[in-house]
Amino acid sequence: MTAKRKPTPQKNRPLAETIAAALENGEALRCDLGRGARLHIDRALPFLVIHRLDRVREAARAVASANASYLLFRNQSEARAIIAQVSAAMTEKFGAFLVIEIGELEKDHLAEDAAHLPPFEIELAASEDDATQSALAAMATAIQSTDVKFRLPQVSKSALATGKSAPLVARLTDLPALHVAFAPIYRAPDADTVYPDLRERVIENMVDSLLQASAAFARKTGAMKPATHRALGRQVFIDTVTRADRAIDEVAQSFDFLLSVTPINARPAHEQFVESGCKRTPRFLYRPLTASVDRQKRALYSIDLDRFEDPVLSRLYEEKRQELDLQLSMIASRETPRFREFGRALYGSIEPSLLKAAKSILDKCGPGSATDTTQVGTALVKKRADAMIAAYAGDDPTFNAAIELRDDLPSGMMVTGRRLLISNGMSMPKGRVEALLSHEVGVHLLTYFNGSAQGLRLFRSGLAGYEGLQEGLAVLAEYLVGGMTPARLRLIAARVIACSMMLDGAPFQTTFNAMTRDYGFSQSTAFTLTLRVYRGGGLAKDAVYLRGLLEILAHLEGGGSLDPFWMGKVAASHFPVMQELGGRGLLKSPRILPRFLTQKGASERLEKARAGLSPLDMINA
Repeated sequence: MTAKRKPTPQKNRPLAETIAAALENGEALRCDLGRGARLHIDRALPFLVIHRLDRVREAARAVASANASYLLFRNQSEARAIIAQVSAAMTEKFGAFLVIEIGELEKDHLAEDAAHLPPFEIELAASEDDATQSALAAMATAIQSTDVKFRLPQVSKSALATGKSAPLVARLTDLPALHVAFAPIYRAPDADTVYPDLRERVIENMVDSLLQASAAFARKTGAMKPATHRALGRQVFIDTVTRADRAIDEVAQSFDFLLSVTPINARPAHEQFVESGCKRTPRFLYRPLTASVDRQKRALYSIDLDRFEDPVLSRLYEEKRQELDLQLSMIASRETPRFREFGRALYGSIEPSLLKAAKSILDKCGPGSATDTTQVGTALVKKRADAMIAAYAGDDPTFNAAIELRDDLPSGMMVTGRRLLISNGMSMPKGRVEALLSHEVGVHLLTYFNGSAQGLRLFRSGLAGYEGLQEGLAVLAEYLVGGMTPARLRLIAARVIACSMMLDGAPFQTTFNAMTRDYGFSQSTAFTLTLRVYRGGGLAKDAVYLRGLLEILAHLEGGGSLDPFWMGKVAASHFPVMQELGGRGLLKSPRILPRFLTQKGASERLEKARAGLSPLDMINA
């Protein structure tokens, strides 16, 4: 079966014919059977996870429906007919087939009258054939390696029960079968209260354990040889996911966060600040908001994230919703104390180790004199940007970035979506142009277009918290092209100190004075640096450059690869998620690779980073 095709609901056709046609043609299948019952098969697999809907067992239902091949049923006769039809087709294809029934125990018995948090029960039962016993053993091992809110699982194993109360799989005597039932620890005893976080953790752990059991069965029988158990997971986004993805993206595109909090009067404000003897707090002006915050928040929380049938994707979108909520709260709170505190929640405080690293850089890397005194302006920067974008477009025509020259930006450039914004007041050392364009075009724009190719817009707008890793990669790009200078590294370190001072409540002038008096920055550089940190009411974003760089250097020294990070805009915390989604075939390899990786000296510099490199070692390397 193809993993790229969405399961299409089948209507106006006898069920058996619908199933037979899909299985014969290798098509994805999604049949609604009424009252919540459903058969879903996104591709041919040697197992089927089933769950009976006769009771309120929402976690077990979610576990079942998170699989690539599942059946939710009410009518046992109908279920047995479906299982027989699917098992016959899959056994013919793979030579073996496993049916796994997932359910919940009636109560969390071990928690009754317990003074401390006890273990929680999980019952496993399996048919006696070797392959299913291997699946049972893998399931037990996987379960016992998990920790759910300080309660360890207590696994019991048995033969499949018989009788009226026996699970359906016990009656499928001609098929390998595994039955799993877990205690409902996500529900309050004797109440309808559900603990959402605990519920999600139980679901994720059980889904992963089921996949490990399925992989063990597949390997034992020779039905499949998956490289990892995750390769047996979902490989198709259902319509609920794509609808939510579009809805989240519409909210994200309704406002431009950085432009909303960046002053439009940077140059006049600087002139007025200098005229006051650098003593009067500058007054910054901002663009009118392009979105109604209340309306966008209502839209954000009207998006249904509960029916994804995929715990991993659900978590990614829930994180993104929380991030967008914070950003909307911030732009609604511009120029108020609340802005700074919302920013602290979004970007975090300055950890002592990061502040220590920043101070160490400034202590060991003094102001000195610039080695490159040739300054270039907007015209040359745009010309070089045009050439770099054209080169990437030559590699892949989907790289259709646009350049905008702006009067309403501080000196510099920034990327928003597919646009590269360049200030008309741009002035920078000629030797830094290639490095800065590698930063903006080779990382920020490249990951936007690669993310656009992933099938979900989330990977182009960015997973929650992606900015730290993005900026770390972008600074690494500057180093790889030989463009890391003492002045640049000092600026990145000083931003951390300025953010720390701002978060501690220091006024604009105090931080500005520290940058000029204590750290030797020129008035112009110190003003721009301080403006970036105090914009909107206090924005701690600029600390992510050094934080992200240190994360990337540690990742490389630990033997990590950069390849997953070119797929889209992701955070360091998402590396395991990217591996899982990649293993399931849900992520594509990056369409475009950074051109700076093949520039002269880049591979040698990258090897130095893998061997262990400090930020100071990157200067002029």
